[in-house]
Amino acid sequence: MKSSRRKFIKQAAVIIPAASILQSCQPKMTEKIIKPIVVSTWDSGLEVNKVAWQILRTNGKAIDAVEKGANSIEDTINCCVGLGGNPDRDGFVTLDACIMDEKQNCGSVAFLQDIKNPISVARKIMEKTPHVMLVGDGAKKFAIDNGFKEESDVLSDDAKAEYAKWLEKSEYKPQINIEKRQNSETKVPGKLSNGDFNHDTMGIVAIDSNGDLSGACTTSGMGFKMHGRVGDSPIIGGGLFIDNEIGGATSSGQGEEVIRICGTHLVVELMRMGKTPMDACKTAVERIINVNPEKAKTFQVGFLAINKNGIVGGYSVQPGFTYSVTSDDSGGQVFEADSHFK
Repeated sequence: MKSSRRKFIKQAAVIIPAASILQSCQPKMTEKIIKPIVVSTWDSGLEVNKVAWQILRTNGKAIDAVEKGANSIEDTINCCVGLGGNPDRDGFVTLDACIMDEKQNCGSVAFLQDIKNPISVARKIMEKTPHVMLVGDGAKKFAIDNGFKEESDVLSDDAKAEYAKWLEKSEYKPQINIEKRQNSETKVPGKLSNGDFNHDTMGIVAIDSNGDLSGACTTSGMGFKMHGRVGDSPIIGGGLFIDNEIGGATSSGQGEEVIRICGTHLVVELMRMGKTPMDACKTAVERIINVNPEKAKTFQVGFLAINKNGIVGGYSVQPGFTYSVTSDDSGGQVFEADSHFK
């Protein structure tokens, strides 16, 4: 018995230092401290960041910055975000959005029609109701009751043309990374010029000068989706998740795949376990791919994350996912995330 006890103690003496070494190899959240800072999905996020940065640079709150940043792209009549976006297959534009602050207060709208700024409706839900999510007619009624104007006939000219073209064959074939391609070809965020369509999401996460995080996510969803379809964008833990102790994450791409793994919640939890933002995003992407490796060759999902100290990282299924980072008055930078498929 004594011999066995000595053997156990000897083994423990070896195991404990080894565990300490492994822990010491994990990335430290104190590697870098950047605040304020705002990050957002895609090249078009640079313009969104500019709006958010004007609030952050004057010691404004992150929650105000992400809302106004989201408003700026919602107000732009384009094919991908807001009321000018591509309609569903029945010809209706339906909007999804969510917002979350540093105290994990959150609000969400889904299947919202005829209201220009769904992210602001989501914030009103967060601040004025005991609920998190309102959908459809209920969300619209809430918006109108709280002073939002009902809009009509704001479909962009490009979206009208795309819908007419789609009706000729009525085929639903989302194309990978059209968001990036349309930006590079037309130089106008969200504007299509080549007859293509797809989904897009504007996800934003910010840290203010107090070190508090907030995030927002807004979209008109997949072009020519089934009427009633809702993706990951309005789902807390799907398209957006914020934990003020750890960091925040957002996503873009085929929302159904993000929903399956509660993607952004997973990314934040992986950062809590010590992973860098990039490694956390990579692990989440690999989780998606492992569900169905063959299917994964046909779609795009990208995750963007930032930890409490302003370290940023992204990763995607396919190459071409980009994100924008702004932390000073220089106008920000666009980065292309690494990807599983090359």
